[in-house]
Amino acid sequence: QVQVVESGGGLVQAGGSLRLSCAASGSIFSINTMDWHRQVPGKLRELVASITSGGSTVYANSVKGRFTISRDNTKNTVYLQMNSLKPEDTAVYYCNAQLTRSSGGPTFSYWGQGTQVTVSS
Repeated sequence: QVQVVESGGGLVQAGGSLRLSCAASGSIFSINTMDWHRQVPGKLRELVASITSGGSTVYANSVKGRFTISRDNTKNTVYLQMNSLKPEDTAVYYCNAQLTRSSGGPTFSYWGQGTQVTVSS
């Protein structure tokens, strides 16, 4: 079994900062890409930021320059540092880990349960 657990959400005023964490645990051989996505009611889930095992990153245009994704491969953990938060960043933030469970095995995608981020104006 594999578990992906997010933490660090909460309520913050506009202009403030939050740091999200996401840890993957269980029967894991290797983790390829780890992503942060977000979703608001009535809208599709959107990619916020992505990081490969080698450290290459991709960001949504809406968060470039404000959010930073990083990871600790020794802990199977990914972080999202969110600065200069805006009310439009309010959403449920989900972590996704794309991993293998054995050498040469297929890649699976696992999602966390989500953590609420609310930015007040």
